[in-house]
Order: sequence, then C-alpha cells, then structure tokens
Amino acid sequence: MMNIAILTPVRVLGQGLAVCLAARDDVRVEALADDFAGLQQALTDATDIVLIDVTQGYPADEVRGLAAERPRLKLIALGLREQQEDVVRCGRSGFSDYVTREASVEALVERMHHALSGRLACSAEMASALMRGLFRAEPDDTQQVELTRRQSQVARLLERGLSNKEMARELDLSVGTVKHHVHGVLDRLGVSRRGQAMRMVRNAPWRF
Repeated sequence: MMNIAILTPVRVLGQGLAVCLAARDDVRVEALADDFAGLQQALTDATDIVLIDVTQGYPADEVRGLAAERPRLKLIALGLREQQEDVVRCGRSGFSDYVTREASVEALVERMHHALSGRLACSAEMASALMRGLFRAEPDDTQQVELTRRQSQVARLLERGLSNKEMARELDLSVGTVKHHVHGVLDRLGVSRRGQAMRMVRNAPWRF
C-alpha cells in the first residue's frame, strides 16, 4: 500500500486524481493540498510519495528543501514536459521521477511503484541527458565556502541540529545575534532552509 499526498493549485485536477487513485487497492490518498504550506502540515511519517503538479511551474527551493528534510519521501513531478533540460532541472530540484501530461493513471501508478523501488524508467536519450546533467552539477569538493569564523561555528552547530536558543547558550551569544548569523550562513550557502544547510555541512564538513 502506497500512502500519497497530492499538491496542485488546480482543485478539480487534485480532486479528480484523488478519486481515481483512492479507488485502487494499492494506493491510499492521505492529503490534498494547494500550496507547500498546506502540504507540510498534511504530511505524516507514513507518507511515501508526494505528487506535485508542475504544469504551472514550481518553486524549486521548496521542492529541494522538502527533499532534503525528508529523504525517504519520493517526489514525483506531474505534467512535466519530457525535454532534456526540464528533466535535468527536475532531478536537480529533488524529484525522484516524473510523469508527462500525456500519461494515463495506470502509467502514473507504475511510476509510483518504480519510485518506491528506487528505479527510474526512461529512454536511453534521457538517461544520457541525466548523466550529463549530473556531471555539470558535481560540486568542487576543494572549493571553500566563504564563511566568517562565527558563521563556520554556527554552520557546524546547525549540522548538529541545534536550535537558535541552544546555539546561543553554546556560543554565549544572544538569540537575536544567533538568528542573524544563521541567516548569514543560509545566504552564503545559497539555501533557504536549515535542513538544506545541515545536509551540505554533513556531506562536506571539510569545507566549513
């Protein structure tokens, strides 16, 4: 049984898709949201998959943040144009798979099963494009992120999952000063969420 949530600003699409999927024995629709705030509130630890409507565009930062904070969760892009640049951008944003606008409900369910199994079914041309995209996206591990000494301390405490109040006690600073440094770290790292910063420091601690 797959536990899923659906995110789309188009209510009729979301409701129609929810009804179609809920009629199946292998799918349980847990939530239907029209924005990321509503989605975050509706997600549970049991949610396996989030179907995200990308036909109107999508906030890549929000998707990337959700993927970083919930690595077990599979994100599937609904209605993606099957063009190389769009598929590569989709992968860089944190999506596990995608479904084109022409796909049937049966094809969608099949892709959902593939995503849960860690498989991606695509053409040889698309696989080649994804490999090239990964090569271009590979970070330079020797590049040092330009943080101040205090920001480096805050980044390492962020990686440990400390709250602003806990960091303030650790560094003997006010909570307001810590908030200022946290915002500075996120800005230097080019991310908008603490979870993204945690993952970056954890994956390359020598850069901090």
